[in-house]
Amino acid sequence: MSNIKENVQIRPLSDAALVIQVGEGINEATHNKVKNILNLLEKNPFEGFIEAVPAYNSVTVYYNPIDVYFSHLEKGVKMPYDIVKTNILSLMNQSHVIETTKERVVKIPVIYGGEMGPDLEFVANYHGLTPEEVIKIHSSVEYLVYMIGFAPGFPFMGGMDTQIATPRKETPRLAIAPGSVGIAGNQTGVYPLETPGGWQIIGRTPCRLFLPEQSPPTLLQPGDRIQFVPISMEQYKRDWEMKTWE
Repeated sequence: MSNIKENVQIRPLSDAALVIQVGEGINEATHNKVKNILNLLEKNPFEGFIEAVPAYNSVTVYYNPIDVYFSHLEKGVKMPYDIVKTNILSLMNQSHVIETTKERVVKIPVIYGGEMGPDLEFVANYHGLTPEEVIKIHSSVEYLVYMIGFAPGFPFMGGMDTQIATPRKETPRLAIAPGSVGIAGNQTGVYPLETPGGWQIIGRTPCRLFLPEQSPPTLLQPGDRIQFVPISMEQYKRDWEMKTWE
């Protein structure tokens, strides 16, 4: 088993946040360390802890410096950053190895091409493939959600076949419809809300990814495994009526 403290570096981000760097690049081993540190903090919150936000290879910890300072006032004056850093290192000393966690598999229906996937033809031509081949490649693997960001509920996923890795658009669109499934480099993702964006849009899902009325307010979470399932226009319309974006 890997050691949770191995290659970990902690640095200040601001007077109310710090970054725990756990590795480099995008890979599952680093992702597992991120998840374990996140779980440690959420199960053992220190006085003044606000939240921990996971990324590809780091965890950003936000805290209230005033609460942190006064919680340790009797133990001697220290900077809040030093107190929080010491607390995090102490938690890591209590958890020597990286634990594996059960992963959830979520199937997301997608209608590819046409008005729902206006860049499918471009992606196919860029790689000398047919649109059908792009669809088959894109929907034939499970993707790992590394983090949620950019917009509420937007999943950044790894595991896409390099056969269809395609650069972002040179000129981003001003508005991309919610549910749009896109490709940017070696990543694929789904737009939860209407936003500007430069990803190559190859399809659209009727599923809602941002659920503000629920807790947590996002359909997907870091660590989830995603399987895209091609559907017909009839299926899309049926599911859209059942799961509206409003």
